Amino acid sequence: MDITILVVIIVILALGFDFINGFHDTANAIATSVSTRALKPRVAILLAAVMNLIGALAFTGVAKTIGGKVTDPFKLEHGLTVVIATLIAAIIWNLITWWKGIPSSSSHALIGALAGAAVTSEGWDGINAGGFSTIVIGLLLSPIIAFVLGYIIMFLLKHLFARTSPHHVNKVFRTGQILTAALQSFTHGTNDAQKAMGIITLALVSAGWQDHLEVPLWVKISAALAMALGTSVGGWKIIKTMGTKIFKIEPINGFSADASSAAVIFTATLTHLPVSTTHAITSSILGVGAAKRFSSVRWDMAGRIIMTWIITIPISALIAAAIYAVLSLFQ
Repeated sequence: MDITILVVIIVILALGFDFINGFHDTANAIATSVSTRALKPRVAILLAAVMNLIGALAFTGVAKTIGGKVTDPFKLEHGLTVVIATLIAAIIWNLITWWKGIPSSSSHALIGALAGAAVTSEGWDGINAGGFSTIVIGLLLSPIIAFVLGYIIMFLLKHLFARTSPHHVNKVFRTGQILTAALQSFTHGTNDAQKAMGIITLALVSAGWQDHLEVPLWVKISAALAMALGTSVGGWKIIKTMGTKIFKIEPINGFSADASSAAVIFTATLTHLPVSTTHAITSSILGVGAAKRFSSVRWDMAGRIIMTWIITIPISALIAAAIYAVLSLFQ
């Protein structure tokens, strides 16, 4: 097939992935603020969309990591087919987990799919072992750090406001949640939108259209807009899971969870590491819930979420491998 047509298909798929990522991960930023009624749903989604857009335009370090550290775009013989298989597999897994209302990781899905397609195409030499392992370590450590940080912040706030009336505490932190929801949305844009940018850039290099991993301006703008539009649609099933089914969230809990997860995500962005915003905020919520009262957390629901985390990378890799095998018949 003509290279131009393949690149156009990739751009459409990548922007589709970003759009789905937007509504799939909207809950990450606004679930707690909606569940505590700090923000009305429509206002929360609008805030998340705008802040995601700003965040997506502000950074490109994560995009370069996605574009060059999982696999080497300069060495892939069938790089465009690899990218198409990657995007289709990641989109399929995102839609399945969204339909089931499970907050899974778009990052895990994309990285797992890219690894699966690259290995199927090039063998194990298709993976940059060092870069891939660094990314996986970051993906695994970030939820642990978010859990611990959420626990610490909630523990400190709980004791700091122990003698303050619950009504006053709720009023203060319900206002504070507006700030943390905006911050959480901004950090989501700085990290998650970069992944589609990185994939498109990888495709441009594989097609021979550019010889570097700098993200073109048109890629930045289109990916940022796609994520913002997806965010504006909202992901109500996942919002319900994260906002109500893990434990009963109060404003001080939502503030603690959003602040801790935003700190983890933004630190990762500054170090050019792609992390799962879904894992960060969910782990923060679990940490906050454990600090509030360990028994208040629905650990059965938490277990279901964690199981989805564990299986996302291998399943996405297998789906991408199967799709690549089919597409390779037409190369």
